[in-house]
Amino acid sequence: MNVKIVTEKNMDEVLEKNQIIFLDFWASWCEPCKVFGPIYDRVSVTHPDIFFGKINTEIEHLLSEDFQIKSIPTLVILKDGIVIFSESGVIPEYVLNNIVAETRKIDVALLVKEDTDI
Repeated sequence: MNVKIVTEKNMDEVLEKNQIIFLDFWASWCEPCKVFGPIYDRVSVTHPDIFFGKINTEIEHLLSEDFQIKSIPTLVILKDGIVIFSESGVIPEYVLNNIVAETRKIDVALLVKEDTDI
């Protein structure tokens, strides 16, 4: 398993050291989280160059608030420190693998430029 626990204490380090970050916001009582967890774990193993983290919403209230988590599970993806994707619910494995592939292609500099052109 390639998944790491992310907390308020190590979040800055995670952001500094990783270009692509996948974050799974979850809770132990959440049934859909129990379905998504193994899918997330399997995908993380096939993409060891990407940081896959889990954030327990029961413990990490500030991180959940910072990322505006309203329901769980929620997958948040950051590239170069910018949130490029956020989706709640169980994501099938083939879709999650497609999301990984599309994330690799995104040029964040173009996203930032588009925001400044508005």
